[in-house]
Amino acid sequence: MNRGQTDVPPLLRLDDHTTILPIIHGSGQFAWLTRRFLLEHRFDCVAVSLPESFRESVEQAVLELPKPSIVIQKPAPTFESNYDAAQDFKGSYDDSDADDFDDDGLDEIASSYVPIDPCQGVIMAIRAAMGEHIPRAFIDLETNHFHPFSTVMPDPYAVRHVQCEKFAAAVLPSIPRPSDEQTRDRMAYMAARLVGLSQTYDQTLLVTSVLDWPWIREAHRLLKEGKGRDVDAFEHDHVSVPQTYAVDPKTLLFLFGELPFITALYERARRELEEDANLQIDGVKELLIAAKQSYMSEFKNRARRVTPLLLSKCLKYIRNLSLMHRRMTPDMVTIVTACQQILGDQYALHVAEIASQYRLKRSVIDPGLEPTGNGSITDSSNIPFHEQLTDAVDPDLDADHLDDDPFTADLSDEDIADFGSWQFEGEPTVTLGIDQGRLPDGDIVSLVSRLPGPPLTWQTLSLQRRPTKDERSRWEYSWNPYSQCSYPPEDERIEMLRNRVCERAQAIMGQDLARTEKFTTSVKDGIDIRDTLRHWYEKQIYVRVIPPSRGKLDACLMLFDSPADPRDYPWRTTWFAEHQWESTLAFFASDFSKEMVGPGIGLGTYGGAMFLYPPVPIPDIWMDRRLNFTETLEERLIAAACMHSRGRQIALMSGLPPGAGWRRLARRFKKQLVHVPLTSFSDEEVQQLRMVHVLNGSEVRSYASEFIRKA
Repeated sequence: MNRGQTDVPPLLRLDDHTTILPIIHGSGQFAWLTRRFLLEHRFDCVAVSLPESFRESVEQAVLELPKPSIVIQKPAPTFESNYDAAQDFKGSYDDSDADDFDDDGLDEIASSYVPIDPCQGVIMAIRAAMGEHIPRAFIDLETNHFHPFSTVMPDPYAVRHVQCEKFAAAVLPSIPRPSDEQTRDRMAYMAARLVGLSQTYDQTLLVTSVLDWPWIREAHRLLKEGKGRDVDAFEHDHVSVPQTYAVDPKTLLFLFGELPFITALYERARRELEEDANLQIDGVKELLIAAKQSYMSEFKNRARRVTPLLLSKCLKYIRNLSLMHRRMTPDMVTIVTACQQILGDQYALHVAEIASQYRLKRSVIDPGLEPTGNGSITDSSNIPFHEQLTDAVDPDLDADHLDDDPFTADLSDEDIADFGSWQFEGEPTVTLGIDQGRLPDGDIVSLVSRLPGPPLTWQTLSLQRRPTKDERSRWEYSWNPYSQCSYPPEDERIEMLRNRVCERAQAIMGQDLARTEKFTTSVKDGIDIRDTLRHWYEKQIYVRVIPPSRGKLDACLMLFDSPADPRDYPWRTTWFAEHQWESTLAFFASDFSKEMVGPGIGLGTYGGAMFLYPPVPIPDIWMDRRLNFTETLEERLIAAACMHSRGRQIALMSGLPPGAGWRRLARRFKKQLVHVPLTSFSDEEVQQLRMVHVLNGSEVRSYASEFIRKA
């Protein structure tokens, strides 16, 4: 750290005593740059583009970081009337004019606010100056009706590889001149204040928006030439005292310039003294990994396999979408869209939820809040998010990784049940939106930021949402236990899988009868390289002959989870075909009533299933006493298939080949099991087909597609 003579680039210097640092508000990259710039050079005073009335509230809120908050200054009453009687009564007046009068047409003066965001460059300047005991100066003009000055700016990530002064010089030609008088007065006033500060302090640093930088510099030059206005020439508006509010955690996305998840990573790096220069990009990778853990925890064994290859494809997709939008860093819509296209709606939904969570434990955000959980202290950063909702701890977690992480350790059930559900007790809380907010008294007011970043816009993404607990309870309560049926699209897909399994089993049966013979006029089913090389001395080519498979497969077994725990699959039933193209189906699955996904729609997961095609009426295999000699769920399915099959072979799809016990069971019925490996089918396809939706009557089929979610 250089505490000697300041070696600031000439482009950023207003004079020998004043330096201006142009930044883009709401950028974690510029917040990092502000801190580094302030610590690498010697400054006696740090000036910020905020009015003096915000000093006490903002500095107090900065001391409470990483707790997020917002400082709102409501417009003060002016007691001035804009009513023009001559204009109102100009011409004749009739009753029709009264209908045109609307009280809501009067423009409401918006309240201005300062976001206490760790990734705001101005907030970082105040925070770093307070930590270094450097005096702060709030030099903006007091305005009751604040007019924000913002526009679309280049991607802030460029400053990671380009020096700040070069970035500002490149942006300079595109910066518009302020169009309103208030903004021009503010620039001139800040320039006049800087002249006064230069007489008190040897080195002063002003941190302000890159949009303000050229016009403050111009006003400062005019003052030096004696053509500008001094401080006494400006008149401050009468303003109210700003108030500090806590922010609803669910709406932090509208307060922070970066994603709340990435903002929390910046705070973790600050507390743990980690490198944070590349967090804006590396944070996206951590976001995808955290979403993967949450996704796997919710769907468990029916989740898609999120492999490193798929994550790399997702990151490549994010990069390409960002470049198409002429950006170097992705926004939330880009990230969620890429995840939706690569890994499906449900993973994208978890990404959107995790991205909007400020994942810091409450005792770090507010030291007055102590953990209330009774569980053991563990590092939950290594535990999937939804597994933290229970008292169980991952037994495979290595004890060496149980570090005392202040951001995820010691989380109580209240902390981790929903990162967006905690509130600060006894503090007024504001719920934010785009350019508006709901105050603690319920009033909805318009808001304008004193530190405006790039403009925000609403965009639409089509994602199948997760039902709430109240909805699930209501749907479970209204379920009719005497009416249930299947979802036809799932019936078609599972029947197609049964057909493919039987075809592969027949091919395997034919391979057992294959023979080789010398080539004569046809290569038959292909050249047999092994026998050709074996008889090389004969100078003959041998071909392979696979005769048509004999026998008929009318029974098919699919064991998705073996060995199966009966406690995981309490629902066991037999379904009969609705038409001639369906099979008689007997299966064991998870309890669909415990996972309601829509009104009259439950979701279960197949553990194993038996198909008989063509369909035949059979007794319920789970109530048939003739099968009581079996001990496991898989053995009961195998025994039922052997009992009701008319053919000699039975197709069996499972992860591992059938053992001696299963083969002995088949020989008891004079049957043979033909094994088809489960790995011969796409893992993603198998996980989708394991999901079985149960409808509470055929009338539910008309709207079931609106609620059914895929893994």
